[in-house]
Order: sequence, then C-alpha cells, then structure tokens
Amino acid sequence: MINYQDKVIIITGGGSGLGRAAADSIAAQGGKLVLVDMNKESLEESRKAILAHSTDASVEIVEANVTDEEQVKNYVQFTLDTFGKIDGFFNNAGIEGKQNLTEEYGSAEFEKVVSVNLNGVFYGMKRVLKVMKEQGYGSIVNTASVGGIRGVGNQSGYAASKHGVVGLTRNSAIEYGQYGVSINAIAPGAIMTPMVEGSLKQMAGDDWEAAGKEFVSVNPMKRFGKPEEVGNLVAFLLSDAAKFINASVIPIDGGQSYKY
Repeated sequence: MINYQDKVIIITGGGSGLGRAAADSIAAQGGKLVLVDMNKESLEESRKAILAHSTDASVEIVEANVTDEEQVKNYVQFTLDTFGKIDGFFNNAGIEGKQNLTEEYGSAEFEKVVSVNLNGVFYGMKRVLKVMKEQGYGSIVNTASVGGIRGVGNQSGYAASKHGVVGLTRNSAIEYGQYGVSINAIAPGAIMTPMVEGSLKQMAGDDWEAAGKEFVSVNPMKRFGKPEEVGNLVAFLLSDAAKFINASVIPIDGGQSYKY
C-alpha cells in the first residue's frame, strides 16, 4: 500500500490539470503539499478542491514563476521553512505554445516555451536535488510528454523542450541514484486537461470537440485519458513503493505512441 503520512511533496503547475490531480491523489493518502503556480486564483481553487476530498490535508500554496530562478529558490526554501524536508517533487509546470510549421515558428515563442518547459524543470531540479542529496533520499517526477519521445507536428518549441526534459531526467538519475534519489519522467498523451483543450481549439476552432473525437479514434483505447489517471501514476512514482524505478520515462497515453 502507498502511504504518504508525514511525506512532504512539492507540485509545480499545481493550479490545474495534472498538478491538481496528482495533489488530490497524494493528499488522499496523507501527504503534505506545497502547490506552486503563477496563478494565485487557480492555486486557491486547487486547495479548495483538495480539502473538499481530504478534509485533514495540509495544503500550502506559493505563487511563483518557474522561469525565474530566484522564485524557484524561494518556493523550495518556503517548503523547508514550513516542513523541514522535501520527500518528493512533481516538476510539472508547462505550456504548449502556439502551433506552426518550424519555418514559421516565432523565435520569441520558441524561447518562451523552452523557458517554461525546460529551464523551469532544470531550475526546480537544481534546487531540490541539493536538498535531497543532503537528506540522502527523495523522489522526483518530471512531466515530459509523448512529444518528448517522438515528433509532434507544428509544435517545435514543445517537442524540443519535452525531449530536453527526457534527457535531463535520465542524466540526473544517473548522477543522483547513489544518493538515494530516484528521478523519472512521465510522458502523457492525450489527457483531457485545459492544455489539451486549448491545443484542440488552436487546431480546429469551434469544431474542437469533433476534432477531439477524431483524434482519439486512432488511440487503441478510443478515448482521452483522465487527469486522475496521471495523478495516480505520479503518486505511485513519488512513493516509497517505487524507489527502485529510476531514469525511466513512462508513457501514459493508452498505447497510442506505440502504434506508429
């Protein structure tokens, strides 16, 4: 059984989507949470939703931009000041960016997406790994994507950044396994989150729901994944039950990435 009693977990991108789903799963198992997001209102909504399911949960929130290393340092220090340790880190904050052919993809847009999806992951790992190395234990789960293990048309910035997350995950896992720290990545496919809904709207406009049905028709499971399904996977990977899983990139996409 997974037990999060007295475990302290940081979750970036905790204001919605996969971050909120993972937080809900971990809180239900007794974990203490520090949720990080740029949007304070969404953080408050996450805390309210979690406490509605887990009335005894401990949920702290920190408004922060993961692309600012000083703000990353601050959310890590806040966690230490509040709880004295960091058992797990769901390094999840990310954006999709605009869709376009590579030749037409704006340089500023590329840099923005990479700044959030890759630099933000690096800054978080840099600060949290120092703490976990000194502790002699800890678990990190980074959010990559199926776009990080194969190409995704019209999304140069997103695919490049998520491939970078995969490389950073595996490299750091090799470095820090000896200190009792496990580092893995998840590679979600079509999970019905606000980000995926936004992607469909970029592609199809008002016909996005029909486009979504067509998109999942080629999935072996013929449906979108649910955020809670990803949240449960993250909760497992951050738990003591998964300590010997290290340097893995785990697709959660209904088998779609293996079909091509």
